[in-house]
Amino acid sequence: MDDIASTLAERYATALYALADERKILDRTIEEMDALGRLIAASVPLRRLLAIQMIPLDQVKAALEAVLVGQGFGDLVRRFVAIAADNRRLVDLAELVSGFGAYAASRRGIVVVEVISAHPLADSQRGLLTARLAEAGYGRVTLRERVDPGLLGGLVVKIGSNLYDTSLKSRLQRLRYAMKGAN
Repeated sequence: MDDIASTLAERYATALYALADERKILDRTIEEMDALGRLIAASVPLRRLLAIQMIPLDQVKAALEAVLVGQGFGDLVRRFVAIAADNRRLVDLAELVSGFGAYAASRRGIVVVEVISAHPLADSQRGLLTARLAEAGYGRVTLRERVDPGLLGGLVVKIGSNLYDTSLKSRLQRLRYAMKGAN
């Protein structure tokens, strides 16, 4: 996420967090925003709807409202999506949702760690990774896992602005560059 998108996500996150806290529905809002993020990630038609800007806004908002009501989302999250739509930010909705998750976690002292692997992590790998992160000083962590078969093996771990890339793909690229330099 670039600086502008990051600032935008932070503004939306701050406002939603404050409103949810004021209304005493913070835990529910955090759960619903997490569920919204999973819904966007899992639904290709929803991602297409968010990306296409040629459909009239009132039709997009009506479709989103129907989906959100059907999935059981509360009024606050539905209003959040409607405001993003009114501000022509639906194309950024996934980043806004992710930004809210990161903001809420940081407010609660939880470090969000994005883990990208070639295959889904086994419970033992997840436990080992969490233990290593605790040893490194990250006591309370939430793992956000994503699978990228293009990595071939290994992991890419993102903690804030820090990136730790131990993927096989990255190692092969470094070896290729080293071999080019040896010629």
